[in-house]
Parts: sequence; C-alpha cells; structure tokens
Amino acid sequence: MPIGIDNYNISLDLSNTIANLSFVSHAHTDHTNRAKNGASILASKETKALIEARKKVSVRLIDMPANIELLDAGHILGSKQLFIDSAEFGYSVVYTGDYQMQPTPTAKKIEVKKADIAIVDSTYPDPEIVFDSREEVVETIQYYVKRKLENGVVIFGAYSLGKAQELVKIMNDIGITPAVSKGISKLNRVYGKFGMNLGYASTYEDDVRFESIVKENFVGIVETQRLRELGSKLSSVYNKRVYTAVATGWAKSFRFDTDVQFPLSDHADFRQALEYLQGVEPKVVYAVGKEGELMAHNLKKSGYNAKSLSASSEFCGLEMVRY
Repeated sequence: MPIGIDNYNISLDLSNTIANLSFVSHAHTDHTNRAKNGASILASKETKALIEARKKVSVRLIDMPANIELLDAGHILGSKQLFIDSAEFGYSVVYTGDYQMQPTPTAKKIEVKKADIAIVDSTYPDPEIVFDSREEVVETIQYYVKRKLENGVVIFGAYSLGKAQELVKIMNDIGITPAVSKGISKLNRVYGKFGMNLGYASTYEDDVRFESIVKENFVGIVETQRLRELGSKLSSVYNKRVYTAVATGWAKSFRFDTDVQFPLSDHADFRQALEYLQGVEPKVVYAVGKEGELMAHNLKKSGYNAKSLSASSEFCGLEMVRY
C-alpha cells in the first residue's frame, strides 16, 4: 500500500512494487515477504541484518531523504516508525508499523512525535482486549518456570524473531540458559551483533554446552509450530514430564493446546493505541491492516477523525491523506 507525498510514492512494508521508495518497519515475515535479493530499502541497520539472516538475501539501505525520519517503535530489534515532514503540502505524517508502548528489554523504547496524520497498526482493535503489565506477566513466567523445573522440562513455543529473544532474556534474568532451535540461534546471533548479548545454548553452535544443559531439567525455546511435536519427543527421549507453554498477546483471545499460556505481546492493545495517539495529537488517523475497519470504528467512538486505509489499494494518492 504505497502513499504519495512530495516526490515519493512510498511503499509501507513492501506492500506494493510500484513505489519509488520502499520502507520496511521491521523484519517480521509479514512485513518483508516481498524483499528480494538486491532490493533497496529504507530501514534500520538491524532490520537489514535480520532480513538477510532470515531470507538469505542481500538488501541495500538507501540514504535517508532530508524530510524523512525513522523513529523507534518498541516492537522488536530495529523496528521503526516512518515520519515524514512534507515541505510541499505543509503537514506531517507518521506510520507506526507494528509498535507497542510498554518497554521491553530486547527493543528500544518507542518514540512518540507529534504529527498531523497518523497511520496506525490495527492488530488489536478491540477495546475489551487489555494487556496486563509486562512486569507482572514476566514475573509470572519466571515463577512458573522455576516451579516446573523442579519436576521436569519446560518448552516454550514462540515466534523465532522478537518473542524468542525476549524469552531468552527473561530466562537469563533468573539465571537460566535456555536451549534454542537452529532458527532462533541464528537470529540470536544478529541480536548479539547489535549489543544484545543473550545467554543460550544450541546444538548447532556449541554441542558441548548444549549437552551439558539438557542433562538436567532445562528450558527450551522453539518455533510455535514445532512445540507440540517436540514436546512429545522430548518426553520420550528424556523420560521426563514436559510442560509446554506459549507467550503471546493472542493468549487473551484464543486457547492454545499447551499446558499454560502467557499474554505477553509485542503489539499495542487498543488502550495503548489511545495513549500513543494522545502523544501524536493527529488531525486524522488512518487504521491499516486486516482489522482496519474495526480499529477506525472504535477510534471514532473515542473521538478521533479515523478512517480505514486498505492494504490492498494499488495506490493511496495524496487525496486519501489530506485533512
């Protein structure tokens, strides 16, 4: 979904190929599925490194245009918002990408800047879904893990990028070195290159350390889709009780086939969206994403001039972002 402003047709998260400037807010797959080898993108150095590690492609960072600024989004390592101060039309625009207001130990704190127009993520548009304090959720996770390790193995299913690294840090903070999958260890190394040193073990990096850890009751972190199968295998191999867990904001909405689920999200809920917009003070808000219509509806009820911006649009011209 490109937007037109000044001399740019800007693609938001590689959503369309007709743009002459491609902004990538962060390296999650749903925001980088059009990243091709040799592509030129506007993004952070961290996002570039994560894209290259995940997709095995080489991408080039373009020089920052004078009227464009990247602001931290608080979502995952390297996540950014796009801020444009239009000289031609005399107004400013901010696009959040995925963001969250609560601080996390594995991403930089979000920056909130005033803008005339805000284009916001709509992952959690329902005011009834309210995330708990991250500190409380983290403490609950740590308490659960310490108790269950007395009797067996604890395996977390998580997104390999973002949530997995946060879980590693949560374990490290209580003196636990978790075992992780090959895909997660690959991304952990990128985090390490940017100063986020995580303590973990993987048979693909340090077989001796890995074997030492799994001799005792241990914590494992794997991709969510592998959790159920791996939990059964580990129970058989180690002849121990295996406790399965997930940590995701969707725990507020769905019941997972696990022993326990923790509502730990790296997205903003609706309450956080209102907090964000209070800081931005936009004249117009556009909600983008699958739940854009519902998000816009609920923002209107909260007093905002809000509309849905279709992600399927071939091109969102300037007339769609005037106020």
